[in-house]
Amino acid sequence: MSGSRSRIRVLVADDSEVFREALAAVIDLDPGLETVATVGDGRAAAELTSALRPDVVTMDLGMPVDGFTGIARIMAKTPTPILVLTANHDAAAAFRALSLGALDVLDKPDPGGDLDAYGVRLRAQLRLLASVPVIRHPRGLPPGSPSPFSAPRPDVVVIGASLGGPRALATVLGAIPASFPVPILVVQHIADGFTSGLASWLGLETGLDVREAREGDALRAGRVLLAPSGRHLVLSPGVAHLSDAPPAELFRPSVTTLFTSAARAYRDRACGVVLTGMGRDGAVGVRALKSAGACVLAQDEATSAIFGMPRAALEAGADRLVALEEIAPLLLGMVLGMVR
Repeated sequence: MSGSRSRIRVLVADDSEVFREALAAVIDLDPGLETVATVGDGRAAAELTSALRPDVVTMDLGMPVDGFTGIARIMAKTPTPILVLTANHDAAAAFRALSLGALDVLDKPDPGGDLDAYGVRLRAQLRLLASVPVIRHPRGLPPGSPSPFSAPRPDVVVIGASLGGPRALATVLGAIPASFPVPILVVQHIADGFTSGLASWLGLETGLDVREAREGDALRAGRVLLAPSGRHLVLSPGVAHLSDAPPAELFRPSVTTLFTSAARAYRDRACGVVLTGMGRDGAVGVRALKSAGACVLAQDEATSAIFGMPRAALEAGADRLVALEEIAPLLLGMVLGMVR
């Protein structure tokens, strides 16, 4: 488990010695990755993360000293990208881990499943997360940025998020009351099969009517609809639709697809919000919203787990960078006509 420091260094935490060894072997098949340590509980994971400074950590949750403890300690003392590996699709546990600071969640391989295919997926995710800067640097509003409140009162809010999004969504939606007078539609990039669990978890965390979108769902005040795994979420006036169109900007569901449909259906009566995430999904949709006269907010760098999507949104014409905790109050003021 030694090698060149130029490799991406991975720490593996799991209570099964057999799985730890198998996972290390799968990781080390990539010459650009190396497993620097394997541990069997969350406390040891936090201690070795502090001592070894790996580039990324894989974290099981059901360990003697559980993974939640490990995540909390790592993020408090030695912030490091963390990938949660879970075997049972326990959505509540997975999203609790994300709320503590883990960046993403991935299923463990099925017994008897295609380990080679799983290894390709795992190694790609580790390479991706290792590049995420978890130490944040403040970024101010660029001089001369226009006020985001020149648009009319919105009749719909559309939100896009990726890495770090579940925690950010819980913060924003948790500060919005059930009496919120317009519908909210969300695209969150997440592993297949976890969207319904995310909806349930957000419903518990926020008290809003959060659900996975279905074809023909009515857009109702205070209702939050999440795009389901593998399908685009689009809207016409008052109605949500699902689409199996090809991926947009490599994603299905795509933030750009949702935003573009909102621009067509609601013109300047839409408001877009881009939260933390890697890549540029949503940038084309931001341009569509701005061309229609709508307002677009983007989460600022200081509060983003990763600033890729918000930066792309700003470059595409988003009106303002906003700290995560300020997004909900701004939305409330806009839809209640208290901010102009």
